[in-house]
Amino acid sequence: MMLLFTLLICFFSPVPALGQLEESQFGDDTDYDLKDFDLDIAPRRVPRQVKTILAKETKPHIQELSIKTTIISRYAFTAVYCAMLNRHSAATEGVFQFQIPANAYVSNFTMIIGGRVYQSEVRPKEKRVKQANGKAKNKESGDASPEPEVEVFRMAANIPGRNRAVFLLTYEELLQRRLGRYEHVTSLRPMQLVSRLNLDVTIVDHSPITDLQVLPLRNSRSTGASNSAVGPNTPRIPAKPEPPVTTVITNEKNVCKITFSPNIVQQAKITTNGLLGDFVIRYDVQRDMGIGDIQVLNGHFVHYFAPKDLPVVPKNVVFVIDTSASMLGTKIRQTKDALFTILRDLRPGDSFNFISFSNKVKVWQQNRLVPVTPLNVRDAKKFIYTLATTGGTNIDDAIQTGSSLLRNYLSGPDASPNSVSLIIFLTDGRPTVGEIQSTAILGNTRSAVEEKFCIFTIGIGNDVDYRLLERMALENCGMMRRIHEEADASAMLKGFYDEIGTPLLSDIRINYTEDSVQYVTQHLFTNYFNGSEIVIAGKLTNQSADSLHVQVTASNNDKSIILETDVPLRHRQMETEKHVKAATAAMAAGSKTPGSVVAQGLGVALGSIAEDFVERVWGFLSVKEGLRSRLRSQTSKEREGHIQQATNLSLTYHFLTPLTNLVVEKPEVLADGTMAPAPTVSPAAGEAVSTANELPGDTDDGKPQKAKEKPGSQTSSQSNTIGKVERRPAKKSITISKTSADGDPHFVVEFPLSKLTVCFNINGEPGHILRLVSDHKYSGVTVNGKLIGAPAPPGSHKQQRTYFSTITIVVDHPKRAYIEVTPKKVILDGRDRLVLPCHTTVAVDSGALSVSIVGKSNVTVTVGGNISFVILLHQYKNPAPYQRDHLGFYIGLSKGLSHHCHGLLGQFLYEEVGLAELPAHGDMKPSSVLKVKDRSVPVVQKSRRIYSGTQSVDCWFARNNAAKLIDGQYEDYLMSHMFDTGEWPHGTNRV
Repeated sequence: MMLLFTLLICFFSPVPALGQLEESQFGDDTDYDLKDFDLDIAPRRVPRQVKTILAKETKPHIQELSIKTTIISRYAFTAVYCAMLNRHSAATEGVFQFQIPANAYVSNFTMIIGGRVYQSEVRPKEKRVKQANGKAKNKESGDASPEPEVEVFRMAANIPGRNRAVFLLTYEELLQRRLGRYEHVTSLRPMQLVSRLNLDVTIVDHSPITDLQVLPLRNSRSTGASNSAVGPNTPRIPAKPEPPVTTVITNEKNVCKITFSPNIVQQAKITTNGLLGDFVIRYDVQRDMGIGDIQVLNGHFVHYFAPKDLPVVPKNVVFVIDTSASMLGTKIRQTKDALFTILRDLRPGDSFNFISFSNKVKVWQQNRLVPVTPLNVRDAKKFIYTLATTGGTNIDDAIQTGSSLLRNYLSGPDASPNSVSLIIFLTDGRPTVGEIQSTAILGNTRSAVEEKFCIFTIGIGNDVDYRLLERMALENCGMMRRIHEEADASAMLKGFYDEIGTPLLSDIRINYTEDSVQYVTQHLFTNYFNGSEIVIAGKLTNQSADSLHVQVTASNNDKSIILETDVPLRHRQMETEKHVKAATAAMAAGSKTPGSVVAQGLGVALGSIAEDFVERVWGFLSVKEGLRSRLRSQTSKEREGHIQQATNLSLTYHFLTPLTNLVVEKPEVLADGTMAPAPTVSPAAGEAVSTANELPGDTDDGKPQKAKEKPGSQTSSQSNTIGKVERRPAKKSITISKTSADGDPHFVVEFPLSKLTVCFNINGEPGHILRLVSDHKYSGVTVNGKLIGAPAPPGSHKQQRTYFSTITIVVDHPKRAYIEVTPKKVILDGRDRLVLPCHTTVAVDSGALSVSIVGKSNVTVTVGGNISFVILLHQYKNPAPYQRDHLGFYIGLSKGLSHHCHGLLGQFLYEEVGLAELPAHGDMKPSSVLKVKDRSVPVVQKSRRIYSGTQSVDCWFARNNAAKLIDGQYEDYLMSHMFDTGEWPHGTNRV
């Protein structure tokens, strides 16, 4: 997400929308010139009605709303860019509000107001306590409500007078396949007419895209209603729906692009209140028979399994319907309509029964399920027709009766051995009669079901205990569906039944080569229904393996099915990389609309984060699974374990989930409508010193936060325990060498035996991964660093700068483990997987690896007691557009690294160098040459600042990207991914 933020700032920082507007642009507050609105249409073509609406606006006007989505193999990344204009001289509150799909997670939010950047931070939610008098000063949480029906992201901030504000939001979701198609929904409800509105969706898939549809704008629910209430189950769309006006669709087999960009007049023709509705795209992909589609990228895999053309498995279904007094009227009428339709869709071979409940429970056919025959269907319709609403809600008795009925049937002679059995339970209220405690109802349900069938629950309206229904479904292999008060319950009930009404497989088990994968998401499934899809993801433990064996076992009717194959990993990696590149290229191309500069910026940013989409699919699924496991937990210890795991993953991938908050600092606006000056902190307080490792003449105006402590120094006496790993106070300071890669990045190499220090620069490209230390074959240690880009400061001779945004240390002895460090967090994957925030001070020992964090200062990583690395954290509070949070890498102790060690720094650890003076020749002045491995390298004397600028070191500087100084070429040090442990391609560093 940091890379996305960086790229967005790179694209948007020159735009005048980020700073204060000139006074001359505005007359008096009452002078509403259409030029202020920056319309993408000539003012003379704007109707009087639209001009009047704009003139009456008192809140900040949205000049631009650009939404860019890339869907790569069903995983959707969406970036929203919203620019607001405050036309008045007084400060005004601007409210950014955007509906996101209920299944999605927000992954980044940033505000740019008054030229200052306010970036969000994901933090764990604290355990609920009584709320104090207010929130921390100038802090606000942007939090998608944990209640599924309210998935609205909302953030309010004061915009200074005559100023613009920019809001950047990103979110991610894995599209779910229902009824044979995927559906992507973008909410277009800006609450006002927008000067420039652009929506751009790119779909890239490994398989050819089929059945692409763009529906008319859908406004079937009120603002704030959940997207879970819509989907394939909404009222039927005409056979050939017309897409919204200005929609352009380009379909090229594996790549589809859809754009929608109505100007302000076209928006007004749809509606003048800004509530345009949902932009809905439906599609499917071509799939072959067999094991499914497996994609491999950067040490992770994702497996999509959706078999087709299988015989339908018979089902045994009991419908349990609430007929309490609250169902009176529309609810019971729509429920009856749906049940009449469902009766017609029951298949010969199915068995069924109906139960109604209020105060008491009424069973249609006592002590049995009946086969689907014309006579039984007719009698069932009579039972449904006579259902009357009265009394309270006895949920426990109803579930017990339905479970007993189905359990007894399955133990009898009439049940097919491989049939699928389920209860469909519908209610509009909370338990009011009989057992009313949720925990008791859930316990009774588990005991009654005995893991012999599944329960699918449906809630109608706003007075339902949805947590009870969700837990009941999750604990009994089903799922829950919500129907809103204003929705068409009949269509949605029928749609939900259609999803689960055609079982094709049961008892599905998907296995992979033992010891080749780890952290695999759910791979055991009770049922597979026609038109759906099973998605599994995991990590590869051996990335150098040639193949991965995959086996799928399942039951279909009276047969057992076994599917097996060997997946060629390298070939799949190349194929996946190929279609990721296609997605990146398509997104970077942008759209030829008035907002194309913004759209292109969003496209490049999304294309960049899509390069890790397989890992993010794994993270997304793992968080979802952790949250489900939390709900299913039977003990508080088990629940806390799932909460900790899901929280760690949410922090790792910067996801806003029910376990995290998104916190962002808000700008302070003075009474006169201007921005308060940026806070200044004296260096004595440890907040501002010069940038590390810069050559004279390369200094920046902006300075990162100073490393407040010596690496590893003790600052806390508190200790905590997480799982099996003990957090201890940070150890006292250790000595580190000058050998380092810091800043832009500037490399320093100390040669103690030669009493010389050498320095060089590496001018890499953003996204490149550099091998810093390579000793995988001997000590088992590998260190890689990933570069992030930034525009050069004003007046700089460089076009761009690069810094290390991520550093990974991989250890293979005695057991594989790794540490991944970013300026915000440390991920430790050893005995346990932990995510440690960088603003805390803590030490963790995890087998071969130990890590010590000094909050907001540095991270010390120790391997086996004789190897240590120190990583400095360079963080900015309110960064300028050319400033990036980044890392500095220092080698502390190298005794445990072998003499065969290589990498940009590692190759010099055991070398000796000499310095020779070349005499003057002709007009040439005397020059210095460094003797390295029988090579002569021209050098000049320079001075470098290291240790966050606290120390200067004189060094001999090698120009031209360290040509001749390092073995081979720059390209030889580029790695394919952060965990690549491949050997140096040219043998040892000896010449």
